[in-house]
Amino acid sequence: MSEGRLTLVLIHGAWAGSWVWAQLTPLLQAQGYAVLTPDMPGSPQHPTEPEKVSLQGCVEHVADCCAGIDGPIMLVGHSGGGAIVTQAAELMAERLAGVIYIAGMMLPSGSGFAELITDLVKIEPAASGIGPYLQWSADRSYSWVPVEAIREIFLQDLPDDPALAAAERFSLQPEGTRTLVPVWTLERFGRLPRLYVEALQDRSVVLAAQRRMQALVPGAEVVSLDTGHVPQASAPDVLAEVIAAFASRHALVD
Repeated sequence: MSEGRLTLVLIHGAWAGSWVWAQLTPLLQAQGYAVLTPDMPGSPQHPTEPEKVSLQGCVEHVADCCAGIDGPIMLVGHSGGGAIVTQAAELMAERLAGVIYIAGMMLPSGSGFAELITDLVKIEPAASGIGPYLQWSADRSYSWVPVEAIREIFLQDLPDDPALAAAERFSLQPEGTRTLVPVWTLERFGRLPRLYVEALQDRSVVLAAQRRMQALVPGAEVVSLDTGHVPQASAPDVLAEVIAAFASRHALVD
């Protein structure tokens, strides 16, 4: 990998969009990093043909967005975006300086988040997270989350006004880009430096689930933030420092 300015590619989670990074992006840019925040296929900001609304479609979109970047790249995945960055890292391993998960789905190869939660919820019912609140289309091809549930499950650590303003921006989520099962190898994804940013007060991807994924996919550095599920909204300054510290140590690789 050639020397150059690191580009951070931030991948949003389910029901969200690139807007979720609005507070974090300028803070990372102020640290000297280039930042890219693509909207995933199937979101209202990126409508596309049905066959692109899949994990493969998301990965291809990430790769296309990165095609013109010179220098090292670091992928950052929030929540369900973690599954996307894992699969993209498997594809793009030669170009990457590392991978960061923000309360993200850092899943074992061949496993989905629902599989992990099925066992965990038996001993910790709160691990069901946002699941019980979901609303579905008649054919169950897409879902959405009521504003009140977003406020209580995703954004409980924000004041009312910004929480409600953000909650109203969450949108429909196609099932094809929500239930994602990455497949990866130790030789590619497995060799990359990783950071897992825990959200200690997370009510969506609860802490027990975050730590279960860390145990199943060992090797990541871990930093804990005392926030809810969306620290890029509730603690962007702190999150920017955490990302920048990791990035500065891994920006240049052979």
